[in-house]
Amino acid sequence: MPDYDQVAAYLELDPDNEALIADAAHAALDAGRSDDAAALAARHRAIAGPTPAMDHVLGLAAMAAQDWTAAAAAFRRMLDTGVDEPAVRYNLAWSLAMTGDKNGALSVLDDATAAAVPQAAELLVGLLHECGEMDRAEAVAREAVARFPDHRGLNAAVSTLAIDLEDLELARATAARAGDHPEALVTQATLALDEEDMAAAGALFDAALVRHPDNPRALVGRGLVALAHDDRTAATADLDRGAGLFGTHLGSWIAAGWAHVLAGDVAAARARFERALSVDDIFAEAHGSLAVLDILAGNVEDGRRRTEVAQRLDRDSFSAALAAAMLAAGGGDRARAEKIVALALSTTVDEKGRTIGQALARIGARGS
Repeated sequence: MPDYDQVAAYLELDPDNEALIADAAHAALDAGRSDDAAALAARHRAIAGPTPAMDHVLGLAAMAAQDWTAAAAAFRRMLDTGVDEPAVRYNLAWSLAMTGDKNGALSVLDDATAAAVPQAAELLVGLLHECGEMDRAEAVAREAVARFPDHRGLNAAVSTLAIDLEDLELARATAARAGDHPEALVTQATLALDEEDMAAAGALFDAALVRHPDNPRALVGRGLVALAHDDRTAATADLDRGAGLFGTHLGSWIAAGWAHVLAGDVAAARARFERALSVDDIFAEAHGSLAVLDILAGNVEDGRRRTEVAQRLDRDSFSAALAAAMLAAGGGDRARAEKIVALALSTTVDEKGRTIGQALARIGARGS
């Protein structure tokens, strides 16, 4: 491709030359001059009418300017006029995803695109994961990493999915192949957290946040490490921020709530448990955690009702087990109830040697 300044100079001598305008638009794009590229493509369109080549320039220029709506419109025009290529579908899907239209992005990403473009496979895995289509996400992920074993971004996305699938072998293998990709660092940190290596987990979460300061998983993870170190101020700050960025991630709201319980702010804790319940009203840990707060407040009957609901939803719910223990010990005695909470958060409660505090931390790291 010729130098942009050289082509622009020629164009000044022949300003209506369609071929020169097209060459200048491509040269501007290659030179990183996205505004000039877009202006030249629009100029070409005004003279010659719409063409897939100039729509491609418009789309790429809009992506460079992070104008995702304009980018999506340009790539959609290409697709609608018969330019059905994997790269076009990927660019359209990415642009739609960046506008928040996840369903639209998923409708564009077909199997052929994911098989041809590793970035498309990465995006598809991430979108399916976010939308809760775990079975399809796992199937796409396994096929994709077999096809593109060395693609860092894809491996990082699969490592994140594998954590929520609780396939620690897959998580470990893909995170290792993804190197220092921020998502892979979070996966490595989460694995260290699961192994209770708090020093390694903290360092890895910090490294991930240096690269991506708004990574919600890293913030929640660092908050859990702070919670393990009894740094309640740091824990509540990171967990609240991470939960807010996640939005609908149930475990982060539960972990944030328990951090506030430990910090002595029961009202804040209740708000976070209720937020989890508003996201999913059959989430046992939300009912169980609210039961604990009801019992601590002396609302024994409400606590009993919530405990029964939590136990029906999940017999292994740790917060329900805590609430049941408080009821059995005399739920109306506030001092005794508070003592039970304190003991439960540090006393082994299962055959794996986990405490309720560790179990809730695990929920916060994994999701639901």
